[in-house]
Amino acid sequence: MNYSGIVIAAVCFLVIGVFHPIVIWAEYYFSSRCWPAFLAAGLVFLAASLAFSQVILSAALGVLGCSCLWSILELKEQEKRVERGWFPKNPKRK
Repeated sequence: MNYSGIVIAAVCFLVIGVFHPIVIWAEYYFSSRCWPAFLAAGLVFLAASLAFSQVILSAALGVLGCSCLWSILELKEQEKRVERGWFPKNPKRK
């Protein structure tokens, strides 16, 4: 049996689940202006995924890279959610 698909699906599920609080935390402490860090990390992970021949590791790095890139959009959405009052605003930031 080949369990690669199930492992990749589990990694994808976990990475997406972990990135939700990361985006909330990043917007709270750094605002959406921290998007270049997500861009750089995403590009590094995607490039790293090309360097590995092992399918699961390559797919995991690809999922991680795409999640970093998707987080750029989510930072903007999180900023809107904070403006609507759905999430707390950092009182130390102007």
